[in-house]
Amino acid sequence: MLNQPFLPGWLYRDEEIHQLDCTLYANHFWHPVAAAADLRPGQSLAITLLHQPLLLTWPEGEQPRAFRNRCPHRGAVFQADGEAGKPCRRLICPYHGWTYNLQGELLAATRESDFEHGFDRRDWGLHELPCRLDGPLIWVSLNAQAISLDEQLAIVHDTSNIPWSAAPIQLRQVQRSLACNWKIAHDNTLDDYHVAIAHPKTLHREQGPVRQYVHRFSRYGTLLETPHPDGGRFLTFGLPPWSHLLVWPDGRIALLEFLPNLPSCCTMQLRLFAPTETVDNAAADAWLEQLLTFLEEDRVLVESAQLGYDDTFNPGPPHRLEQRILHWQSIYRSQLSTAAGNKLERNHDAISALRI
Repeated sequence: MLNQPFLPGWLYRDEEIHQLDCTLYANHFWHPVAAAADLRPGQSLAITLLHQPLLLTWPEGEQPRAFRNRCPHRGAVFQADGEAGKPCRRLICPYHGWTYNLQGELLAATRESDFEHGFDRRDWGLHELPCRLDGPLIWVSLNAQAISLDEQLAIVHDTSNIPWSAAPIQLRQVQRSLACNWKIAHDNTLDDYHVAIAHPKTLHREQGPVRQYVHRFSRYGTLLETPHPDGGRFLTFGLPPWSHLLVWPDGRIALLEFLPNLPSCCTMQLRLFAPTETVDNAAADAWLEQLLTFLEEDRVLVESAQLGYDDTFNPGPPHRLEQRILHWQSIYRSQLSTAAGNKLERNHDAISALRI
C-alpha cells in the first residue's frame, strides 16, 4: 500500500468532485445521525444530513425508522430540526393537514373525496430510508444499495472489550466550522505521523510512544491501538465516510466527523459518550475542553494545508505511519473511478488515471 501515492491536490478543491463526495461517495455508506438517547419510543426527531431534511420516528414496540422529511403531496416538512425527540402519535403536515402514523403510512388526507383523480392512500406513504440502531447511535443510509452497516463497522464489532453495545449515554455535542475540504481534515485525523510533533502535550499523551503503535485494518475501517498511560488500550478507529471513534480504557467514546459543506469548508462534529452516568458535568466539561484543545491545534494545520492544496500540488511521499490515510484513500479512489465513466466531464481523464 505504501507504493500508492497520496490523492492529488486538485481533488480537494474541485466543485464537481465535491458534488460527487456528497452524493456518490456519501450514498455508499451509513451515517450516524443521532444518539440513540435522543429518540425514544413514541417520539419523532427532525434532522438534516448533507442538506437533506430527514425525519426519525420510533413506533411503540418497533425499531427506529427514517424518512425524507417532506410530505409527498407538496413537499412541506413535517417538523423543524430539534436536538431531541418529541412525543408524537401522528405526523401532520402543516401545509394541507395530511396525517401519517409513525410507520409512514397515510392515515387521512384533508377533503379526500374531492381529489379529481382516483386517490389511494397506499400510493402516498412517506419515502422511507434504511435505518438501524448500532452501539449508542442511530444510523441512516441515503441509498438502499449502500454497503451493509455490519461491513462498515466490522472493525469496531470485531474489537473486544469496548463498550460499543453497552448503550453509553451522550454527554456533549459540539460543532465547529473548518476552512478546509473535509478530506484534508479526515486525512489529518488518520495521520499517525504527525501526532508526536503537533500534539506533544495533548493527544500524544493519550496515545503514548510511537514505537508502540499497532495498526489493524478491515475492508473499510482502520484502527490504531496503543497502551494508555493509565492502563488498558487507547483505540482510534477510522471509519467511512468521514468518521473517527476514540475509545478510552474506562469506556468513554468520542465520535468525530467532518461533514462536507463546500469544497473549501466542512463542519467538525464531536459527540462524547460514557457507558454510565458516572461522568459528572464537571468531568464531562473537562474532557470536552481537553479534546477541543488538540482539535484546535489540528484546525490550524488543516486550514493551512487547504491553502497549499491547489491544482498543481501532489503530496508525498507516504510514511509508514500514514498507512491509515492510504487505506482510506484506496476506498475513495475506487468510488471516484466508478464515477469516471459518465458522471464527470472536465476531469474524466484525470479521474480515470487514479486507478492503480
